[in-house]
Amino acid sequence: MKIEPFKIIGISVRTTNENSKSVLDLGKLWERFYKENIASKIPGKLSEEIYSVYTDYETDYKGSYTTIIGYKVNLLNSIPEGMMGIGIIGGNYQLFKAKGKMPDAVVSQWMGIWENDDKLKRAYTSDFEVYGEKSKNPQNAEVDIYIAVK
Repeated sequence: MKIEPFKIIGISVRTTNENSKSVLDLGKLWERFYKENIASKIPGKLSEEIYSVYTDYETDYKGSYTTIIGYKVNLLNSIPEGMMGIGIIGGNYQLFKAKGKMPDAVVSQWMGIWENDDKLKRAYTSDFEVYGEKSKNPQNAEVDIYIAVK
């Protein structure tokens, strides 16, 4: 499917999947997101859907990358201190749906994506998860995962 370019403002961390470092780093980032009520600090939000963006890949899923948790916004001209804003270039994406208990369902879906990395022809530009209305029940959630493909 084709995704149009969009902008995100949120909090970020540089991490890697090596030695399960991302599990710890992303857990802390999500904790901070809720603890500091990041949602209330982001100007120009276009919706209440939370985006978790994976970008700035060093190589592939085995290398370092940046994760940003935040919101889709209309402009990047007013980025709050301690946050970052990026433009997602858009392009071709493949949609995956993680269903079930969170965060296990999302982690499981990512494991499947990594196992099929060669077949997917990933672009390694920006991948993202969208946490909408269906993601609110942590025992039975649904999260959309968009993977950039060539």
